[in-house]
Amino acid sequence: MDKATLDRVQAWQSDSFDAQTRAEIARLAQEDPAALEDAFYRNLEFGTGGLRGIMGVGTNRINRYTVGMATQGYANYLRKCYPDSQVSVAIAHDSRNNSRSFAEITASVMAANGIRVYLFEELRPTPELSFAIRHLGCQGGVVCTASHNPREYNGYKAYWIDGGQLVPPHDKNVIREVEAIASVDDVKWAGGEDRITLIGRNVDEAYLDMVSSLSVHPDVIERQKDLCIVYTPIHGTGIKLVPEVLNRFGFRNVHIVDRQAQPDGDFPTVVYPNPEESEAMSLGLEMARTLDADILLGTDPDADRVGIGVKDDKGEWVLLNGNQTAVLAFNYLIEARKAKGIAGPTDMVVKTIVTTDMIDRIASANGVKCYNVLTGFKWIAELIREKEGVEQYVIGGEESYGLMIGDRLRDKDAVSAVALLCEMAAYERDRGRSLYQKMQELYLAHGLFREHLVSITKKGMDGQQQIAAMMERFRADPPRSLNGVRVVRLLDYEKRESRDLLTGGIEPITLPKSNVLQFVLEDGGKVSARPSGTEPKIKFYFSVRKEVHSLDALPAAQAELDASIRAMTADLGI
Repeated sequence: MDKATLDRVQAWQSDSFDAQTRAEIARLAQEDPAALEDAFYRNLEFGTGGLRGIMGVGTNRINRYTVGMATQGYANYLRKCYPDSQVSVAIAHDSRNNSRSFAEITASVMAANGIRVYLFEELRPTPELSFAIRHLGCQGGVVCTASHNPREYNGYKAYWIDGGQLVPPHDKNVIREVEAIASVDDVKWAGGEDRITLIGRNVDEAYLDMVSSLSVHPDVIERQKDLCIVYTPIHGTGIKLVPEVLNRFGFRNVHIVDRQAQPDGDFPTVVYPNPEESEAMSLGLEMARTLDADILLGTDPDADRVGIGVKDDKGEWVLLNGNQTAVLAFNYLIEARKAKGIAGPTDMVVKTIVTTDMIDRIASANGVKCYNVLTGFKWIAELIREKEGVEQYVIGGEESYGLMIGDRLRDKDAVSAVALLCEMAAYERDRGRSLYQKMQELYLAHGLFREHLVSITKKGMDGQQQIAAMMERFRADPPRSLNGVRVVRLLDYEKRESRDLLTGGIEPITLPKSNVLQFVLEDGGKVSARPSGTEPKIKFYFSVRKEVHSLDALPAAQAELDASIRAMTADLGI
């Protein structure tokens, strides 16, 4: 163990830390020195979105001390930004183990710093926290969650006055303030409890009213109110609001997966509480088959991601990926708003740079502006703020199973997404077809797109260095061809330049800096490489396209594109 790590361990054995923490450090030193080193070899980084990590003792773990120090730094920054105002924040938490405790610690530290706190009385979805910040006129907010990560994780997401997560310059400024908290003794742990107000049903009602207002075709739902819906909250916060939202929309045939209905931070029925994983949706699929349902939906622990299952033409259940879900949702709102006569000339939609370009084609075909932003809904929120009063935001989304409908909140929202997707299924059934058939129709109109994600995990002390080395290798020596097709352009978002690999010409990229590389192929295919901002992973996003002119040609075209992706993956050596 190096000296810096040893110094951190020794500091945590002082009387500033509780007896339980000191005892656990002593146990690890005796029984598992490697685990002790991993827990202290660095300070858990407060990134541009906040904290996320494994729970436990240590500077590299999520615990009451790292949460308290992060909150002190955030509180200091809020007070600097609003020196002459009564600053207020909203605080929420999900179903994870210790989330309530971390939320209460966050509330106590904020209140001790003279900040008024609105603390949800019990667990609530992350999107309601985003809504509450705007609804209550707060300057910031925090939700204690690790989203879809495994059960041993927890986290801390910080929000700004608009209800979106931190963007420049606030993200880096908050990081500096957090890093300036050198000791737990710098934290104001208590005092000011009278500044904490519990909130609950009153904010729920305002949020539910907002979500209900997003319905475009309540008349269709009235005709299709018996649509058979299966929903699983996967032991998370969705159970608090999703069933009620579906009822308010008018759906009367909703079935909850009982074994996953109870909030539980141990997530006993799944390995990963993530609707992107087929294993997490397996109980829902079982119920959907038994009931011969029309649609299956699942949300992650903090209810900001949604997974969807539909039946194909043979009656077999298939889980759509995040790109397909986004395509259907974007197309529905664009199409339905036109049919309803409420579409406007300034309507805009927003997606991220690693989300399918099929959305760009759909938007263009309908005369709707489509913007591309960096990965993360905070960038969608920032664009909404930039365009407010000039263009009308309709929907935003990204391939990682996230959608944000309407501008009354500023983060991805699986609660409203579930309702919209069910309305979409009702709309298609009212026209005599399924969502699967609608997706096929869109492929014929705009081309068959196939996307694939390869996620590589690099854990441990040297994991981040391995990921950084991989990115630098691709940056310095990009592939010249993939699957026999020339790579014609390299988009380097870190350098903010787009380089023509055939001519050497360089054009600027106007988006903010981000450690993302994109390889654009001569046939329009694209591969994006991006280290995760919340996990020790590097992700590779593949996208290929082929024109298809008949339903009969779709299976062969899909097989051809899937083979192309496999060959591209092999060429990259990943």
